[in-house]
Amino acid sequence: MTYKHTLAASYLGYITQAIVNNLGPLLFLTFQRQFGITLAQLAVLISLNFTIQLLVDLLAVRYVDKIGYRAAAIAASVFASAGLFLMGFLPFVLSQPYTALVIAAVVNAIGGGLLEVIISPIVEALPNENKSSAMSLLHSFYCWGYVAVILLSTLYFNTIGIKNWRFLPMLWALLPLGNIFLFSCVPLKTLIDKNETAEPLRAIFTKKSFLVIVLVMICSGASEQAMSQWASYFAELGLEVSKTMGDLLGPCAFAVLMGLTRTFFGVKQKAINLPAVMTASGILCLVSYLIAVFSPYPLLALFGCALCGLSVGIMWPGTFSIASKLFPRGGTAMFALLAMAGDAGCASGPALVGFVMNGAALKTGLFTAIVFPLLFVLGVLLLRRTKTDGRT
Repeated sequence: MTYKHTLAASYLGYITQAIVNNLGPLLFLTFQRQFGITLAQLAVLISLNFTIQLLVDLLAVRYVDKIGYRAAAIAASVFASAGLFLMGFLPFVLSQPYTALVIAAVVNAIGGGLLEVIISPIVEALPNENKSSAMSLLHSFYCWGYVAVILLSTLYFNTIGIKNWRFLPMLWALLPLGNIFLFSCVPLKTLIDKNETAEPLRAIFTKKSFLVIVLVMICSGASEQAMSQWASYFAELGLEVSKTMGDLLGPCAFAVLMGLTRTFFGVKQKAINLPAVMTASGILCLVSYLIAVFSPYPLLALFGCALCGLSVGIMWPGTFSIASKLFPRGGTAMFALLAMAGDAGCASGPALVGFVMNGAALKTGLFTAIVFPLLFVLGVLLLRRTKTDGRT
């Protein structure tokens, strides 16, 4: 096998992470109706997923380099496959379906967290001249995986029936199961050569720009997932459109535009001013939330949801690229810390929306999320200033 197969396995890893993060939210209303699960409990499921991923990121800072990229990638695929299978199996076996979903979410999150930590350094370490382009293209596969989850799941719901949803996660579990074989065979390189040492984390944390990057990563995850995790529920219940229409024009359009953005910048990244584009993206994200919340027309509100995908596409990979340029010897530990910051945002954004929704109107909950693109823009502006001043 060649490094092309390594890249293919990495792409499948990001598609797997998209399945882990986004299949459950498509079934939120079904869980609520079938098992009597409350909005607050649904919010806990989202927060639990990303909180567990955050804890995995934290552990990875110390142990991933010790156990090796291959072992970590294989373990990630095993947990992801097992978690998806349990999502469809356990709720119909245990007396408490919500407990079953929590268990499945924890197992899934372990796999998702490991994938997030290990895939980026695997791709960053590959012999490739344009690292930023490769990173953006890699992250675009998360979006295309998200699109595939929505389209194929919608096809399943309309042919097999939503009442038979339990078999869908089991079918999706086959993808990470197959990726176990790929990761066991493909060639891998390490991010830091054996003759080099990674920059100490203490040294990195003393740099002002890295602390700003952590803020930007948190807001990136929150801005993306606050819309992504609740778009299907918001469209079906808040906008009162059909599930098929809501999923296709809401979260699916969100994912398509996010994927197109990441693919475009993956190809054209050399020709753009990344901080300037990220600033514009944060402003556009804020506008998209306002359209979704305040539009009196369901189709225009769905357009706001989709526009959010366009705006957040560059946030996460762009921040990774800036960090890699500023700290080229940051190593796997730096990527793990950035993933941890992103997951903190992924947990806090949807949680804030869900808990506000539970005590107020749906649109009020979504409106609270505008704080994240606002802070994102502030963080990028601070980052541009520190670079201009020559202070890293």
